[in-house]
Amino acid sequence: MDGLHRSTDPRDYQNVPQPIVVMSKRFDDGHTIPLHNHARDQLLYAVGGIMRLQTMHHAWLVPPDGAICIPGGTDHTVTMFGDVEMRTLYIDVAAVRARPQPLCVIAVTSLMRELILALSKEPIAYTAGSRAAHIARMIELEIEAARQLALHVPLPADRRLQNMCAALLADPSDGRTLEQWSHQSGASARTLARLFERDLGMGFNAWRQRVRFQSAVEALSRGQPVSLVAHKHGYSSPSAFTAAFRRAMGMPPSALAVQGNRATPALRPDESA
Repeated sequence: MDGLHRSTDPRDYQNVPQPIVVMSKRFDDGHTIPLHNHARDQLLYAVGGIMRLQTMHHAWLVPPDGAICIPGGTDHTVTMFGDVEMRTLYIDVAAVRARPQPLCVIAVTSLMRELILALSKEPIAYTAGSRAAHIARMIELEIEAARQLALHVPLPADRRLQNMCAALLADPSDGRTLEQWSHQSGASARTLARLFERDLGMGFNAWRQRVRFQSAVEALSRGQPVSLVAHKHGYSSPSAFTAAFRRAMGMPPSALAVQGNRATPALRPDESA
């Protein structure tokens, strides 16, 4: 067990007796971890950089000061934007007292951030009543109380929406209305609107805005100026984009760009996290 806290192999963290353990790993900009899953629940947090996680049915953006809860057994890929210094918490849901979280992005408070960093520096083989055990319990409480962020984009199964949604994912600035899309999709605007509500759980405009914000965060993380990002994502002015972005993300895009560009030295990653 000695030195296990230095391992970057996720398999070393699945069967330990501790209820919460932390793995530290760094990834280069643009790296994609291929489809995989783990036995334990995960909390995926990036100290620096931005991550996009995708399952069969959803795409999730994980911005700075956010983390994603991943139930055990969930197949997913992870793509890095900027050099990502990742902290992965592996959680034995049978051993913790907190209610397990669904697949979602949560806001990471300053306290949670410091607790995660503190536990990542503790030996993995901690004992009950130790400093590490108390930190782990506090992390449980912070996860349970965390605010969820609406940063996922549901992906359609209905063929009438698939081409349309794929086109919008490829070009988030596309400003065509449902009426205009109806000519291409073979369904009326009313039918398309009903399909968005039924299959994706939100209206067309709300879905397109989420796509735009995911793409915008990725662009900001690569250092593109706010004015250019606003124009590329269909906003008439940087001020309109900034106002909408602040309402959805809780911070202005300029602040996110600064956080997203925090550079961290990258080690050669393994093929899972």
